[in-house]
Amino acid sequence: MINELLLARMQFGLTSVYHFIFVPLTMGLSLYLAITQTVYVATGDEKYKRMVKFWGKLFLINFGMGVATGIVQEFQFGMAWSEYSRFVGDIFGAPLAGEALMAFFIESTFLGVWIFGWDKLPKPVHLASIWLVAIASNISAYWILVANSWMQQPVGYEIVNGRAQMTDFVAILTNPNVLVQWPHVIFASILTAAFFVLGISAYHLLKDSPDIEVFKKSFQYASILGVVSAVAVVVVGHTQAQHMVQTQPMKMAAAEALWNTEDPAAMSLFTIGNEETLEDVFSIRLPGVLSLLAYNRFSGEVQGLNQLQAQYETLYGPGDYTPPIAISYWSFRTMVGFGMILLVLSLYAIYLNITGNMQNRRWFLHLLIPAILLPYVANTTGWILAEVGRAPWLVFGLQTMEQGLSPNLTMVDLWISIIVFSVVYISLIVVDIWLIWKFASKGTEGEEATPKEFIADIFPPLSGPKTPQTGGATK
Repeated sequence: MINELLLARMQFGLTSVYHFIFVPLTMGLSLYLAITQTVYVATGDEKYKRMVKFWGKLFLINFGMGVATGIVQEFQFGMAWSEYSRFVGDIFGAPLAGEALMAFFIESTFLGVWIFGWDKLPKPVHLASIWLVAIASNISAYWILVANSWMQQPVGYEIVNGRAQMTDFVAILTNPNVLVQWPHVIFASILTAAFFVLGISAYHLLKDSPDIEVFKKSFQYASILGVVSAVAVVVVGHTQAQHMVQTQPMKMAAAEALWNTEDPAAMSLFTIGNEETLEDVFSIRLPGVLSLLAYNRFSGEVQGLNQLQAQYETLYGPGDYTPPIAISYWSFRTMVGFGMILLVLSLYAIYLNITGNMQNRRWFLHLLIPAILLPYVANTTGWILAEVGRAPWLVFGLQTMEQGLSPNLTMVDLWISIIVFSVVYISLIVVDIWLIWKFASKGTEGEEATPKEFIADIFPPLSGPKTPQTGGATK
């Protein structure tokens, strides 16, 4: 049934997922730029400078889109979730201020220094600017995840006059949930950047671009980062799943379509279930494997949906405490499945890197181009699991979604906002894809452009006289 709550969730889901498309690439690609520019400064090899400038243009396009879509997120709290904002405002103020300090003060400032400092600043100083951008963007994510982790696992607070108030800032900063969530996001972001670089490099290797050595080196560095980050994503994701079993057992039960408590617990390979009766229609399960995931052994109790529902009714009162099971189940499998595919592709890429046969495996290079999308799907479904799997809670155990909704919302308000957001976001994604394709397909031609042209080539003026250019460099 379509109602205000469903539309408000759709609206927030639309804006959040769209914004999160750009965040991982910003985090991961900034680190890639910092590493490759470090090699340039250490060796003086101009090939690495061309690498940094080429990938830097694509980074700037993505960064600009991320900022534009992120601003909308700030308004969401007051638009549809004002009661939620009142409840968590005293908690969220500090981490959101920390995020603004990192993102808008440090990250944006030193990004400007990096763009306009080419060949003007001493090389070590200029290098420091991109490292500060990379560090700030990843710490910025930490502050956001501190806020999100408090929704997943509230700590360091007390309820005063119906509002959550902070009592222990250190406890909030060191929330056990953020300590497993943040590394997972960082490594997933590096993996996203690695496949972004691999896919575009593969395109240039296939067409034998003029500056082929730049893309060979780009491929080599990306394959190394791809393997390291893919392995780390699996390891940290395993730790995160174990934490979920302890703190949000209902989310894990939904992600596995585990209807009843089991010890040892079987992991579902494929399940068709009845969400109304909370039972299997058809299921293929591996005995004991879910216990292995949860406890690193083939025994151990994992709670089921039916028992947890009864337990939560006793704790929180009458109500339906099961999240959307089909969404949780398939988003978990999509995330894990794509993550394993990325690991296999990364291992083969680094094998080609070691053997020097990357250009002789044209079928694999062709495969890497659409594989650029795989981390985006994995990131999105992972985020969907984290948020949808927490339903019906906004703040786990403290505030439900109904309680956090703005009281004066109407269906008309929500439909208008959803339609407007959809039109604007579709337009932006078309522009983003066009810009990235334009500059990614052009290669490193014109990478010696001045800083002013470096920006103007990406975001040209809408009108006015044009300076004759060749590949972005003024003659």
